[in-house]
Amino acid sequence: MNSYPLVSVIIPTYNRKDFLIEALHSVFKQTYGNLEIIVVDDGSDDNTKEGLKEFLKHPNFKYLFIRHNGHPGAVRNRGVLEASGEYIAFLDSDDLWKEQKTEKQINFMLKRPDTAVCHTREEWIRLGRTVSQAGQRHKKEGYIFKDALKKCIIGPSTVMIKHSVLDECGGFNEELEIAEDYEMWLRLTALYSIGYIDIPLVVKRGGHSDQLSEKYGYIEYFRIKALQNVIDLRFFSKEQRVQVLRELSRKCRIYANGCIKRGKLKEGEKYNKLALNYSGEAGKGNAGIY
Repeated sequence: MNSYPLVSVIIPTYNRKDFLIEALHSVFKQTYGNLEIIVVDDGSDDNTKEGLKEFLKHPNFKYLFIRHNGHPGAVRNRGVLEASGEYIAFLDSDDLWKEQKTEKQINFMLKRPDTAVCHTREEWIRLGRTVSQAGQRHKKEGYIFKDALKKCIIGPSTVMIKHSVLDECGGFNEELEIAEDYEMWLRLTALYSIGYIDIPLVVKRGGHSDQLSEKYGYIEYFRIKALQNVIDLRFFSKEQRVQVLRELSRKCRIYANGCIKRGKLKEGEKYNKLALNYSGEAGKGNAGIY
């Protein structure tokens, strides 16, 4: 019997057969071997399953085909329901893992048993070219809730998380088409100190047309929806709730300005009013915080 804990790898996919096969090869090359691999196919019609014949024979490989819904949180959650591992790792089907990714993470977490979540640095590739990360100055480990409010600072493909912690936080929001990961990390960083390995163990490939983040050309609208969803979570401290309100106000102003530039004046006015309302509510809640 393997003395290391089982890690369940959840890979959501939709019409990405070629990317998916490359992603799976990167998983099967891992130097850590006690893996359960679960592909959740969100209703692909590109013969994805036909391309997976070499993997379907593997005893620890599962392929689940579900009706298409287009919401990655729901697809990931379906995989988690099938997962047997003590730990869960996510891999987007257009990304790749370096060979030591899971080995380094599981050793990190075993040495620090109080760590609920661990993520790693990424190598960013956009249309075949490496993207510099020199401007990324946010806090990456410890209590990073304040930084996580600004934008999504944890890459889904870098994450390893205790299964029990994921269950406690309720999984990904299944109603959000975009920014479901941003919302999930807010819930996690509000409660837990985050572990970080400062080595690029994931290759994040971007720029292709089927990325959800590229679908609408803007993302602040979806981050606003995510913040509106979590604003009244009971486990937020008073200070955290004020921080959420301030960030909501800031994002509403940004989105309102974008609407006005695009000629959507009524929508711009709506979000400027929301910005004022959230700012006022934050001011009321700020009393007594030092």
